Amino acid sequence: MEKRPYAPGEHGRTKRKTDSDYAVRLREKQRLRAQYGIREKQLTIAFKEARRRQGLTGENLIELLETRLDALVLRAGLARTTAQARQMVVHRHIMVDGQIVDRPSFRVKPGQLIHVKPKSEGTEPFQVAAAGGHADVIAKVPAYVSVELDKLQARLERAPKRSEIPVICEEQLVVEYYAAR
Repeated sequence: MEKRPYAPGEHGRTKRKTDSDYAVRLREKQRLRAQYGIREKQLTIAFKEARRRQGLTGENLIELLETRLDALVLRAGLARTTAQARQMVVHRHIMVDGQIVDRPSFRVKPGQLIHVKPKSEGTEPFQVAAAGGHADVIAKVPAYVSVELDKLQARLERAPKRSEIPVICEEQLVVEYYAAR
């Protein structure tokens, strides 16, 4: 038995069809959507906002998405996944500057304090987070977020820069996707 360098069947020896430019851009946009767990409409709105701002549209887009409340709950280590972070926010366990916020798309401003509602601190997911149970799954905390896991709180110190955001994406392809629409 030997492994052949081509696919089986009568069409196996032909050249592989390369992806079109559109397919490459679409895949990159879908990758970005999946990493933040957002819908198409939410990404479109964020793109329009990023285009209005000064600077590079792609970097602005990633920076805008990173200041969403659900993304910061994940980066702070209070949740294991984007879906869990989103659920914590929607179920009213997360507070921003003492006010309960139940919208995952809430844009956190620099200096605002994100913390767990006192009544929710005793629940299992937050106890696991306080013990550092998510450290094996999540990347290290970025420099723009200061975290006190024992108190279950985090603060957005400053606006994030694209170079320090742990998102795998070619943002230029996403910009080209939306520009062609």
